[in-house]
Amino acid sequence: MKVVILCGGQGTRLREETEYRPKPLVMVGDRPILWHVMKLYSYYGFNDFILCLGYKGEMIKQYFLNLDELTHDFTLRLGSGKKEIYHHDNVTPQWNITFADTGQSCETGSRLARIQKYIGNDEEFMLTYGDAVADVNISDLYRYHHEKGKTVTVTGIQPPNPFGVIEARDGVVTTFTEKPQSQDWANGGFFVCNRRVFNFLSPDGSIIFEQGPLRQIASQGQLAIYQHNNFWHCVDTFKHLEGLNAYYAKGHRPWMIWEQ
Repeated sequence: MKVVILCGGQGTRLREETEYRPKPLVMVGDRPILWHVMKLYSYYGFNDFILCLGYKGEMIKQYFLNLDELTHDFTLRLGSGKKEIYHHDNVTPQWNITFADTGQSCETGSRLARIQKYIGNDEEFMLTYGDAVADVNISDLYRYHHEKGKTVTVTGIQPPNPFGVIEARDGVVTTFTEKPQSQDWANGGFFVCNRRVFNFLSPDGSIIFEQGPLRQIASQGQLAIYQHNNFWHCVDTFKHLEGLNAYYAKGHRPWMIWEQ
């Protein structure tokens, strides 16, 4: 079963980093955030990935083409004859990765439409973003998708409100809560999709998956929500990135379940 990861956006709200690299390659600890996302799926046995590339996609290709040398000690033998590389303690994941160029300025729904040929005859596939980590139980998510039997299942999260919340009566504040947990459910990514989802998509470049297609699927009663109440963290801005790296530096890494 394949895992599709959207990696093509320009990440304009993270310009401090994305001026030089695609957002999925921003570093969390000593690895790109994309690597963390893929490790989560790999932990649950999903090792076949399709990366929807766009902005600076060649850098993502180069990262994985050189992954062994970037992440392990190695010995390089030069001179006459064939160049030889010997890797020491090589623990590179056994991943199968399809790199699909889906356009420089394409929207998410159109990127997804453009990789349909790589899904093949599979009835279902996973889908997520290359800029958010979580400790989502992918096996439970998949079982839940089957229980509901809908076209798409989305993982719902309740992020903290970015502002303090005030309740007032007659012009007087009765309660003040600094950045409380939202009571509403938001799109946390980590989808499971039936191939019927392609009926709602177009490769023309302007289809935003989270708007027209998902709204239409929901209006037909074909969108299920898997409620995730544990750790989830996106990297939309530099502040988000600093926060996630602060967790990492302190050793608080709940999304890295492969190390627990």
